[in-house]
Amino acid sequence: MSEQLTFYTHPMSRGRIVRWMLEEVGAPYETVLLDYGSTMKAPEYLAVNPMGKVPAIKHGHVVVTEAAAICTYLADAFPEAGLAPPSGSPERGAFYRWMFFGAGPVETAALVKALNATVPEDRAAMAGFGTHAAVADVLERLVTANDYILGDRFSAVDVYLGAQIGWGTQFGTIEKRPGFDAYLGRIMSRPAALRAREIDDEAMAA
Repeated sequence: MSEQLTFYTHPMSRGRIVRWMLEEVGAPYETVLLDYGSTMKAPEYLAVNPMGKVPAIKHGHVVVTEAAAICTYLADAFPEAGLAPPSGSPERGAFYRWMFFGAGPVETAALVKALNATVPEDRAAMAGFGTHAAVADVLERLVTANDYILGDRFSAVDVYLGAQIGWGTQFGTIEKRPGFDAYLGRIMSRPAALRAREIDDEAMAA
C-alpha cells in the first residue's frame, strides 16, 4: 500500500510500541510528536483521536488508534513484512487470542498494580484478569514454550505483548521471572527494536 503513513506519538508513551512495529514493517512514515496537555488536546489532533491520547496512525484516509489495533492493522496492511499469520489459518486464531490478551487482562492487571490497588479475593472472578499471579503464569508459559509467542516465528504479537512484558518488568507491574528475561533478550535485540528505541530516546532528549 502506497498511501501516506503518519504516526502520532510522544516518546514516553505507548507510542514506543507502535514505533517498534513501524520499524519492523519497514514502510516509510512521517512522525508527528505531540505534547501532553497541549497539542495532544488541540482540535487538530482531537479530529484524529477524540480521546486526545497517543498513539494513533493515519494511513491514507484510514485512522487507527489503540496500540494493539495499530499493530494488527500494520501487520495486515504490510503483509510482505511477515508479521501476522494468514487470515483463516489456525495460527491466526492464536494471533488474535494473545494480541487481545495483552490488550485486556495484561493491560488491566498492570494498571491495577501501578495504582497500588487490590482486588479483594472474593471479587477476583469479577476482574477480567483474575489475579496478577494468574496473568504472570500465563505469560511465562507462553514465552517459554517456544522462541516466540506463535512458535518459531516472530510476529506483531511479540511486538505488542513483548513490549508490555518489558515495560511491566522494568517498572514493577509484572513480576520479574527468568523466563521473561530470556524472552526479552531474544526480541529486544532485534534491529528494528534497537532503531525504535534510539529514535524515541533521541526525541526524549530533545
